[in-house]
Amino acid sequence: QVQLVESGGGLVQAGGSLRVSCAASGRTFSSYAMGWFRQAPGKEREFVGCITRGGGTTNYADSLKGRFTISRDNAKNTVYLQMNSLKPEDTAVYYCAAKNGPGLPAQAHEYDYWGQGTQVTVSS
Repeated sequence: QVQLVESGGGLVQAGGSLRVSCAASGRTFSSYAMGWFRQAPGKEREFVGCITRGGGTTNYADSLKGRFTISRDNAKNTVYLQMNSLKPEDTAVYYCAAKNGPGLPAQAHEYDYWGQGTQVTVSS
């Protein structure tokens, strides 16, 4: 069982940056590929990006490449999402998710555990 807790969301102006974190419980964090998703009001949850268990490889939604970066610190059981050049359309609840095993899962149904989400609001 893994519990995920996101933090670091908030209000930021367009063009600004924000880093959100996801802290995981348990001693097997390095066994899990980690992903980030987001959901804006009235829209479906969408894939943001993911990172392999060791952190050596990442994958991002095409529309977010170059602005968003995912990293992880397995010693701290934490995964990060660095967001730069933020736009009002990035406003959403951001969720982290964990999948037991290898790979770069891009589909929500592939993940085993989810956090409660953190709100990110980008003002114009």
